[in-house]
Amino acid sequence: MSADVNSTAAGQAPQGLSINSNRRLFNFGERVAELAPAQSPFFVYLSKVAKKPTDDPVFKFLEERHQWQRRNFNLGEAVANATYASGDYINDSGDDLVKIYVNYDKHGNIQSSEYAPEFIVKGQILAIEDTSGTVRRFRVDATPSVTSGAGTVDVKLKAEFAGDAAFADDAKGAVIGSAYAEGGTDPDGWRDELYDREGYVQIFKTACPMFSGTAMATRYRGKADEYKRVWQGKLIEHKMDLEQAMLFGVGSAHSVSNGVEGSGAPARRSWGIIPYTEQYGKIYNMSYASSGYDAFLDAMEDFFAPESGNSGNKLVLASRKVISYLNKLGSGSFLNNSIGSSQYSLDVQNIKGSFGHQVTMVNTIFGNLHFIADPLLRGPWENYCVAVDMANVAYRPLAGNGVSRDTHIITNVQNNNVDGRKDMILTEAGLEIQLPETHAVLKFS
Repeated sequence: MSADVNSTAAGQAPQGLSINSNRRLFNFGERVAELAPAQSPFFVYLSKVAKKPTDDPVFKFLEERHQWQRRNFNLGEAVANATYASGDYINDSGDDLVKIYVNYDKHGNIQSSEYAPEFIVKGQILAIEDTSGTVRRFRVDATPSVTSGAGTVDVKLKAEFAGDAAFADDAKGAVIGSAYAEGGTDPDGWRDELYDREGYVQIFKTACPMFSGTAMATRYRGKADEYKRVWQGKLIEHKMDLEQAMLFGVGSAHSVSNGVEGSGAPARRSWGIIPYTEQYGKIYNMSYASSGYDAFLDAMEDFFAPESGNSGNKLVLASRKVISYLNKLGSGSFLNNSIGSSQYSLDVQNIKGSFGHQVTMVNTIFGNLHFIADPLLRGPWENYCVAVDMANVAYRPLAGNGVSRDTHIITNVQNNNVDGRKDMILTEAGLEIQLPETHAVLKFS
């Protein structure tokens, strides 16, 4: 027995593809996203530019926040005013030591607690702002030691300036390089750590209801073949289930005590970009008022900070209400302010997207935002838009051992003794979201 021939040559699209073939599994993984792309923009972009199969339903991934972004620090205590000569130790409480801390952990995650900076080593040059606003430079003169029971390190610093200076508690500082003597020995080293996260694939099922043999042979009004008419809607229904989950899902992995999966079967849920970003990423509160324009620029200054690992381009899924606000031309509107204020205005233009979408592109001095209307952002989300860094998300269909669980149709799932037919669409996939600080939810009011 051989499968039906649907293409005449390798590499050509199947011709005359029909779901009427008995007991066939049709792989629609590359095509389901093309069904009415304006209805599901996020799933379309994920399928086209960010697909990365996984061979495990609980997929692990590592995040790397590069060490160059972790070179800033704060003083952990105030230092009283003193007169320095070049080569003097920083005047603290008589032990020539000062405490230094950072507000991110060894993985680079921003935290509210204080952490000991591991990157401070002997021989580095540090710049610290004094109480007058002058930046003073010191050299680390000894290997720092971790303060017992506290998230700080004790550092011995030798001044590279002359004059009076005092330093406030929490004074800002940064590593600005290193300087070693000619013919010296090797310095101390340090390394950053990778952050471990996990995601889950979710099983999506959509059934085309049972059609009796009689119903399939009956000619109907409107559209003669009721079976094919229903099938068209079911494919879109399945695609919209995927879009909803990728937007609004809350990730979890637990067992189901009853239901069709059976007692104790695992029931996994994929994360959606909005709940995940609200929990781990950035949230900005905006206003539809004219003052919201300035707040928008301030937010972009923070959001596009390069030390967060941003790519500089964001896909922004926005409600129709937000899209309307962006394109209004009246006095005090976003577009009017953008093109009429000054040479520092935003560049706002409407362009044709790569996958059939209308795109409002907002070019800021910090990066580009590509706004696309998502019809599912309505009701509780009518004032929302979510900015997604596509470099840090991936659509993860389950595929391993030569078996793909990406979107496919299973025909004839009814019992063999039934005079009728029932088919099913199945997808097992999840959303991977890395570096949540590169994504943001913008809430307008």
